[in-house]
Amino acid sequence: MTAPLPASLDEGLAASLLPDRDPRGHKGTFGRVVVVAGSLDYAGAALMSGAAALRAGSGLVTLCLPASLQPHLAGRVPELITRGLPETAPGQVDPLASAAAILEQPQDALLVGPGLEPGRATTRLVQALLAAEGPPAVVDAGALDALAGTRGWSGRVRRACVLTPHPGELRRLGYEAGSTADERSRAAVTAATAWRQVVVLKGAGTVIAEPGGQALLAPFSVPALGTAGSGDVLAGVIVSLVGQGLAPFDAAALGVYLHARAGEQLGEQLGDAGLMATDLLTQIPRVRAHLRGIRGTAKRS
Repeated sequence: MTAPLPASLDEGLAASLLPDRDPRGHKGTFGRVVVVAGSLDYAGAALMSGAAALRAGSGLVTLCLPASLQPHLAGRVPELITRGLPETAPGQVDPLASAAAILEQPQDALLVGPGLEPGRATTRLVQALLAAEGPPAVVDAGALDALAGTRGWSGRVRRACVLTPHPGELRRLGYEAGSTADERSRAAVTAATAWRQVVVLKGAGTVIAEPGGQALLAPFSVPALGTAGSGDVLAGVIVSLVGQGLAPFDAAALGVYLHARAGEQLGEQLGDAGLMATDLLTQIPRVRAHLRGIRGTAKRS
């Protein structure tokens, strides 16, 4: 007997998840996000994830990256705050000192992973950050690879997380995604239950699952989103929504919708190829504004 397919993540549901926006609010009101990302080879991942958090509505975003990389990225996105992390060698973070510096930053949500350099230092940094009590974290890319090499990692995590694997990363973490919607849903729910965390299984028909067995299917298949940096943007959007006060599952669902719908709209303009991840940055707030209009109409009716 097969499990029922997850519920569809439609426009009405996405609109209902939008966080309230205090008209008297300020940058401190709308969420302080810390992004731990970037390496010399993948500096763009840090910039895109940080910029995406701003475009999704965060008031303050601090980008933490290796100290030797900071001079090269500071000011590339003027609105991002940058903090250089202690290093043992150029580009090689000192994991414990860096973790302490990151945890000292005021934050409502943490993103760790986009563009991080593989290796023991990154693994130890990720372990230290997730083992510390704190606000929810989004775990992406290099941080997922670090966990894949860490036996029993889920039992040592002390904060709520949203993990955002694509099928290859999920495989390295111990689960096969499969190819059908039913198989993908089963895999996402199984992983979420085992890890006791929210899981976003990316790809055509992204599945968002939580440990209690609830799952949502994003009914989008957007070939144009198959481009470098698209996942970094998604991670930035999700962490932004967590920082604005949404529960991890709700933030993941709304973030997936904003990202996918933005990609779909751009694909309608550009075709099925040629989209760059940075193109999403100005489209995401437009999708959010459209959802806000739908929510306002629903409240008046």
